[in-house]
Parts: sequence; C-alpha cells; structure tokens
Amino acid sequence: MAGRLLLVCRLLLRDVRRRRTETVLLVIAISAATGTLTLGLALNDALAGPYERTRAVTAGPDVVATPTATGQQALAALAPLATAPGVTAHSGPYPMAYLMLTARGKTVQAVVQGRDDSPAALDRPAVTAGTWVRPGGVVVEPTFANALGVRTGDTVEINGHPLRVVGTAVTAARAVYPSADWRIDSGSPLVQLAGLVWVDSSEISLLADGRPLSYTLNLRLADPHASTSFRHRSTAGIEYTSWVQIAETDGRLVRQAHKALLIGSWLLTILAVAGVAGIVAGRAVEQRRRVGLLKAVGSGPAMVAAVHLAEYLVIGLAAAGTGLAVGWFAAPALTNPGAGLLGSTGVQPPPLRTVVTVTALALAIAAAATLGPVVRAATTDTVHALNDAATPPRRRRWRVRLSRRMPAALLIGVRVNARRPRRARLVMLNTLITTTALAALLMGLAQDRTVKLGESELANPRDTRTLQAMLLVIVVVCVLALVNAVVTTWSAILDNRHPLAVARALGATPAQVTVGMAVAQTLPAVPGVALGIPAGIVLYVLASNPGIRYAPNAWWFAVALAVLLTIAALTAIPAMLAARRPVADTLRSTPT
Repeated sequence: MAGRLLLVCRLLLRDVRRRRTETVLLVIAISAATGTLTLGLALNDALAGPYERTRAVTAGPDVVATPTATGQQALAALAPLATAPGVTAHSGPYPMAYLMLTARGKTVQAVVQGRDDSPAALDRPAVTAGTWVRPGGVVVEPTFANALGVRTGDTVEINGHPLRVVGTAVTAARAVYPSADWRIDSGSPLVQLAGLVWVDSSEISLLADGRPLSYTLNLRLADPHASTSFRHRSTAGIEYTSWVQIAETDGRLVRQAHKALLIGSWLLTILAVAGVAGIVAGRAVEQRRRVGLLKAVGSGPAMVAAVHLAEYLVIGLAAAGTGLAVGWFAAPALTNPGAGLLGSTGVQPPPLRTVVTVTALALAIAAAATLGPVVRAATTDTVHALNDAATPPRRRRWRVRLSRRMPAALLIGVRVNARRPRRARLVMLNTLITTTALAALLMGLAQDRTVKLGESELANPRDTRTLQAMLLVIVVVCVLALVNAVVTTWSAILDNRHPLAVARALGATPAQVTVGMAVAQTLPAVPGVALGIPAGIVLYVLASNPGIRYAPNAWWFAVALAVLLTIAALTAIPAMLAARRPVADTLRSTPT
C-alpha cells in the first residue's frame, strides 16, 4: 500500500513539474468558480452584518415612531410613548421637515432632521467624514452624498437656503438612500423616495419657512423580540418602523447583487467544468501511453484511476484556497462604497460553512471534469492505449455523399470535429455559457438605473451595485472562456497535426487548412450562440423584478458576431503558424 501511494505521489509531482502551464490554467479555471461563489456567500453576511454593526455603534433604536400629525399635535401624540410599559429608553422627539434639496443643478427630495451636539441615549449617528452638525452646515447620509456627487466643503441649498456640507454620517434609525421615508405634505402617507440629511435644530424652522414640523421618537424596548411585531404599521395616528424593517430595506442594496453573483457562480462552475474537462481531455490523450505502460507492468484499473484522479483533486484543493482568499477579500468592494453602513465583509476570517462549501465545489468540479477521462483510462485496453489512436469517425453513406459537395476547408473542419466529438461539444458549451452571460449583461445595461426624486433623477445604488456584480461576473466569464478557447484550440491543432499534414500532402493549401481549423471551432459555436442569447434573456427576466426593458436587436447581433469572430480568430492564428511547418517534417515527427 505504501509503495502504491509513493508511486502516485511521484507521478503527481512529475506531472505538475512537466505541465506547469496546464496546471496553472486548471487552478485559474477552478478558482474563478470558487471565487465567485465566495463573493456570493460573503454577500449573505452583508445583508445583515453591516447593519448590525452600525446599529451597535450608533445605539440604534428598536422602534422609530413618527406621528402623522405635525407641530404640537405631533409632540402630544409622542409624549406618552416615552413612559409606555416596556420602553426602557428613548431619544427625541427630533424635529423633521420634508423639503427639496438642490445640489449640482439637481433638485431632489430630502428628509431634513434637526439635531444638536448633546449626546443622545439612542441614535447617535457616526460621522464618517468631516464633522457633526453646526449652524450653517449640513451633514449628509453617505449613500445620498454619493448619488448627489457632493463632498465635504461643497454648498447645497435646502428649500432655497444655502448650507455648507460639513460632513457625512450613518445611522441605523432610518433606511439609507433612496429609502428614507418622505411625505408630500403633513398628514400624507410616507413614500420611500428620498435621502436623509441633518441640520442644526435651531435652523430647521427657518429652512421650513414656517411650515409645521414633523417629529420622530426613538424607542428601546425591554423585550428585544417585541420589536419584530413593528414592521411598518400605523396605530392611532403614529407610524412605527422596526429596526427589522430598516435592516431589510438596507439589505436590498446588495440583495440583487447577491443574486447576480450566485447565478454567476453557477455559470462559472459549468464553464470551469468545461474548461477543466478540455484540459483533462488533452492531457488524457498525452497520457494514453503511460496508461498502457502502467497496465503492462501489472497496474489494475483502480491504480490507473488513482494516478489520474489524485492529481486533479490536489489541484482542486489548491484552487479552492485561492478562490476563497480572492473572493473573500474582494467582497468589501461590493458592500462598502456608498452602503451607508459601518464595517466590512472580508476583514474577519471566512466562516467554516463558507470554507466547506467552496472546497466541496472545487472538488466537485475536479471530479466531474475528470470522471469521464479517468473511467476511459481505467477501462482502455492495454494494446489500444499503447497505440494511442484517435477515435475513428463513424462513416455513413449520407455523410459521404454530402462531403463530396463540400469545399475543402469545410470538409477539413467537419472531419476534425468527427474525430474528436467531445471537444466539439465542449466548444459549444463554452460558447453557450459565455453568450448567456453576455446576453444577461446587455439586458442589465438596457435598464433604467435611476430613481426619480421630485424634479430630478439620481443613480439608484441598488441597480448600480447589481450592475457592478454583473460586470465582475462577465469579466471572469470572458477570461475563463478565453482560456478555455485557447486550450481547446491548441489541443485541436496539436492533435490534428498528422491529419492536416496528410490533407496538405493530398493538395490542400495552408489557407484551406487554416480556414478548416477555424470552421472546426466555429461550427459547434454557432448553436451555442443561438441558444445562449435567449437563455441569457430568460435568465435575466426570471432573476429581475417586473417592468424590465429589452435590449435592441442590434446588440444581440453584435454580440453573436463578436463571439463567433473571436473564436475564429483564436483558431486561425495558431493554425496559420502550424501550417507554415513543412509537411515532411510534420509527417516525420508525428507517429502514424
């Protein structure tokens, strides 16, 4: 047993040293899928984790009470709540006004809350830039500030009154932009299309130009679970908003991005399986003689399978660690900027469930991609393995009659695919996944990513973050698809050196051989493109909210043409280089 294990380890190390480029490509292919899955799992924590940290740092309330009345009636309605049974702490009431804010030529709705420097028992907004409120200054919630494009030191107008932006701050007592509750006028229902700002309490009446002010009261309950009964309801002229509702609203900023990353991880998993299968298939062809030698010296099918499978499982473990590290530490890029929350994902070590899930995915990809070649290697006849012969094409009379009418280049391409049908299927799968992802991205680009706040429109951070996640997935998909295409192309050219040399000896020109290899790769890509575009549209429709827009038809044509031309170019360039080699040298160096 120890001797067999030592043999497996020696062969594993020998293969890794001899085929370093292929090993690196395998690690990249599997790491791409595991890294994207890690991002998706990390965003699971981003849905609640940052809000919990923000609530702890800013002493967030359990329930926020806002009366529908204004002025003294509002204060009278809130007064009994501070001493109500079950209430252990409160802060406020704080005056509020629903006004229009103008910045950089855009006028939008803003919830203006009056505060002072005195420390509050509940809801102490944490300043993230600049300072806290002071006379003549305004503090803006960070997500709202990013959408407006304002920074500390800029000047904005609230209801026509100029104020200097003195800082930005986050709070857990109100949802971030664009979901800060706003009223059209006193007594009207809340609408969730506004941003939040703070001003000095002494100036809010002046900013409101004599309008009656609204008020808000923050409550802390003795029973934390009791706050879950306050989702967003109105009782006796007072609207209650629970911290649970606020957390869910803030979580929408990354929920769609989270869905996009999880869907992208599954697409990348399929693409990684196809890429690993292509690399493994090429290596399996090179290792046929070794399979024959192992069987000739007495190795059984189990030993042959162990030799092949061990290498890819070890590579899968290495790729799992790489993808886990890259994905986890890249997660803050999708959760921190403009989120209006404190803390970040990826600073702490990933949880055990994430490590187990990502490792299982990497091993599953390695096993799924290598199972077929390993089984074939274990069951291959010893003499057949030593001969190292390609699968002969199945001859049919109708195919022979059809081939007589084909141009030489098309005939070469069809014959190459007939000799290696599995490779052709991998090309189709690679093209299908790539086109599906590109079609989904085009659907995302066709959507309106703005939100209307009164007179102007601002960027919607939820849609912006979703598009960022989709772009990240697309970049990884395109890189992985490019790697797969390059590996498949070189494998096809190296595997068909002898048949192509024979074709040239029978009269085919180098140009015909080059076009024939391009045709061999492009033919299976055509159904992949044809199926990928509608698949991407359906995938986006199923994962999105109603009321979506469809991309123009010209975009679909451009994507299909770009994918097919890219595949043809990737094949034609190395085929031209191979066609420059003299036929005699190729026939002399390639075994028949």
